[in-house]
Amino acid sequence: MAGGNFTGDEEDSISAINVTPLVDVCLVLLIIFMVTTPMIMKPSINVNLPKAGSSDQTAPTEFNVTITKEGQIYANGDKVSEGELREKATTLLAKKPDIQAMISADKDTPHGVVINAIDIIKSVGVKKFAISIEKK
Repeated sequence: MAGGNFTGDEEDSISAINVTPLVDVCLVLLIIFMVTTPMIMKPSINVNLPKAGSSDQTAPTEFNVTITKEGQIYANGDKVSEGELREKATTLLAKKPDIQAMISADKDTPHGVVINAIDIIKSVGVKKFAISIEKK
């Protein structure tokens, strides 16, 4: 019945499943995901964090401030000036009074730039902040 000659009581049946099309589809999907994943990922800011032996795990914050070694300030991924940092901190503080700021600064960033950013954030009224490090 399945093809070929049919003789009386002999029936040939197909007993194997062809998996080649399934493997082809899986490989094509794998290639598609490998190509599109880098496009989907959010670009990040390169910061070489200082290393320390003791660190606490903190929950993700709503206010992330990143300072590059060139002194550029990013608030939640957007490049901002000192005035814009103050405005953004004020806006976020109005939405959530107990907000915590996470400061991530490159280890080659001048100390004064980091202190200035912390001063701006504290002057707005943010009382809690943490400094991001890499564990040794």
